[in-house]
Amino acid sequence: MNINMTLIGQTIAFAIFVWFCIKYVWPPISNALHERQKKIADGLDAASRASRDLELAQEQAAETLRESKQQATEILEQANKRASQMIEEAREQARAEGERLVTSARSEIEQEVHRAKDELRAQVSSLALVGAERVLEASIDEKAHREMLDKLAAEL
Repeated sequence: MNINMTLIGQTIAFAIFVWFCIKYVWPPISNALHERQKKIADGLDAASRASRDLELAQEQAAETLRESKQQATEILEQANKRASQMIEEAREQARAEGERLVTSARSEIEQEVHRAKDELRAQVSSLALVGAERVLEASIDEKAHREMLDKLAAEL
């Protein structure tokens, strides 16, 4: 065998093999590589989008948390204001009730004073009548009688 013929035969076989690979083997491999490259790129894009979505969700959660804290603070302030208002209303009611009780007690005292004065007047008038009867029985002196009536009038 001749080495040249062998080399030419191997070159022709290699050329046929390369042509066969380019024609039938390389396109599916190339397509598979492109598809894999596209899947990887899509996966990276999806990961990037998911990362952005996660950041947005975290920002929204932080914003919601801030709003919730602010609302809770406002609710607490309103509750404190309402509690202060209720305490003030209770004080006013207690003050009004106290004033009403004082007024009621004063009116009762005044009524008792009037009753006592009326009783004293009744007793004084009966005593005056008893005294007058005794005086009249003892003596009918007009001057003494007038002095006694003046003293009684002055005392009343």
